[in-house]
Amino acid sequence: STGSTLCSYELQPSEYTTDPRAAKLCPNYPVPESAPIPFFHRCAPVNISCYAKFAEALITFVSDSSVLHRLISGVMTSKEIILGLCLLSLVLSMILMVIIRYISRVLVWILTILVILGSLGGTGVLWWLYAKQRVSATAVETQIAKDNLQALLVYAISATVFTVILFLIMLIMRRRVALTIALFHVAGKVFIHLPLLVFQPFWTFFVLALFWTYWITVLLFLGTTGSPVPNEEGFVEFRMVGPLKYMWWYHVVGLIWISEFILACQQMTVAGAVVTYYFTREKRNLPFTPILASVNRLVCYHLGTVAKGSFIITLVKIPRMILMYIHTQLKGKENACARCMLKACICCLWCLEKCLTYLNQNAYTATAINSTNFCTSAKDAFVILVENALRVAAINTVGDFMLFLGKVLIVCSTGLAGIMLLNYQRDYTIWVLPLIIVCLFAFLVAHCFLSIYEMVVDVLFLCFAIDTKYNDGSPGREFYMDKVLMEFVENSRKSLKEAGRGGVAEGRELKPMVGADEE
Repeated sequence: STGSTLCSYELQPSEYTTDPRAAKLCPNYPVPESAPIPFFHRCAPVNISCYAKFAEALITFVSDSSVLHRLISGVMTSKEIILGLCLLSLVLSMILMVIIRYISRVLVWILTILVILGSLGGTGVLWWLYAKQRVSATAVETQIAKDNLQALLVYAISATVFTVILFLIMLIMRRRVALTIALFHVAGKVFIHLPLLVFQPFWTFFVLALFWTYWITVLLFLGTTGSPVPNEEGFVEFRMVGPLKYMWWYHVVGLIWISEFILACQQMTVAGAVVTYYFTREKRNLPFTPILASVNRLVCYHLGTVAKGSFIITLVKIPRMILMYIHTQLKGKENACARCMLKACICCLWCLEKCLTYLNQNAYTATAINSTNFCTSAKDAFVILVENALRVAAINTVGDFMLFLGKVLIVCSTGLAGIMLLNYQRDYTIWVLPLIIVCLFAFLVAHCFLSIYEMVVDVLFLCFAIDTKYNDGSPGREFYMDKVLMEFVENSRKSLKEAGRGGVAEGRELKPMVGADEE
């Protein structure tokens, strides 16, 4: 442009990049030699020594920080123990999934006793404090003492009302708790007959990891796409024009939708395998691989159902994420009313998302049973859940708390073993960070495995509810259910007859679904 030449005059400007003598006749570049990264429109230094200063600074930081150095050395010193404890948490989770059916009754009774003692003890303490405060308040009449006495009276009355309501609820739901115990017992049998169900979290996580890797790769492509345009400072930048500017939104929606789709495929696979187990009278006649058969049915017939269910969750999740982003951006700028409305909307969308997720899971089970489309299955599942509302409440409260106790048991057992093993290294290493790593991994593993257990219990419950609707145990309409569930049904009928109702209450739960006669 200016006519000036940078290299020796014996080399023409047109030969700067082609003549082999340019390496000697031209000056060195003011930046390290670089090469382009394919597809990303970016250059990176070719010589690895260019990164030496960064590595040197990082090593210096780690060396200067004595606490960080000791934490990292503690992890490296205890790496064999950490791996062994992680394996222990994995084994404990598998064992718990098999034996939880034997300890479910004990856990329910422990939970019931703790709730009763806690509510009675809390109410009694509040009334005792109120009586003691009232006696002492007669001697010293101050406004603060009067306010405290009034507050204690309100708390004691509220606790009494809560305790009475809780006792009534437990009295009403006592038979439903028995159903929860029976379902947990049968779920343990399911894992004995279908051991590959234990590995479902691994396959799901593997597929999700592959998809997330692909998503990040495409995100890098999008971040470096566009046309080169010189800016005001004379540098070249790549600007996206036209439809490319909106590909970010499309990509984010794809992340949410496909992630939900993969999780829904796991739910449909588990539902199909458990449904096959439940509705096979002779368990020795089960298919060789019910899970692979369920995957085959999913791919051949039910991908549309899973896609529609996951898309509904996406439609609810995206507005909630947008509202959360707005709330974060306006933090400290909006007034109290706007902040309250935003939080209320976010909370409502979160509740709606959880309800739809639970309904979708039951819709997939209804699809696995009846091979109906998503809308029909969702309607049938909703009718079942409404008619068995108390049973659903019992399963989702008592059952979830039992699984939570299982997670606590695994984390505590792994943590205790870690303390005992790491205690031998207390003189020369810090074992706080290794113990935290082990406990977090144990909780993650327990959550993955017991979430599959919870899913199996929910599928078994819907199968049980449909079984009692379609069949009554008479010749030609025999139950498909396990002997444990059969005992529960017989005990329920006997208790109803003894109460003089003759099965009226259960009759409301035995109406067939629409289309049952035709099927």
